[in-house]
Amino acid sequence: MSDAQSVISVVRRSLLAILAIGLIGTEIELFLLKHTDGFWQILPLALVGAGVVVVAWCAFTGSSASLRVLDVVMIAFIVSGAAGVLLHFKGNIEWERERTPGISGSPLVRQALMGATPTLAPGTMLQLGLVGLIYSYVRRRERQKAE
Repeated sequence: MSDAQSVISVVRRSLLAILAIGLIGTEIELFLLKHTDGFWQILPLALVGAGVVVVAWCAFTGSSASLRVLDVVMIAFIVSGAAGVLLHFKGNIEWERERTPGISGSPLVRQALMGATPTLAPGTMLQLGLVGLIYSYVRRRERQKAE
């Protein structure tokens, strides 16, 4: 194995480890925050659970099928993260309008971004999705070079 292949192998394994740690930490945090009130709050819990299973599958088999499923799950993570940011922001807008009637414009946006529901927290799903897609890409490239 050349030095370049060795480095790529370390990067690939590191990406998978970072993804696994991020998934487990996110799942624990969502449970501790009781993020279980209805479909939109349970969806990230289910996606993270699916992510843990698929990452384990990739780690143990590294099959093409596991990488394809990982891609699909990670794209769902990205979509879920974007939707979560919007849902958190909308919820904070509603809360601020109830709390401070007549608020609008940049004060409303600023208060919504700093609101009770962390607006950017779902961005974690975006980050994890991107790490998973990068892992999948590196793994595929590594296989192509080996053939």
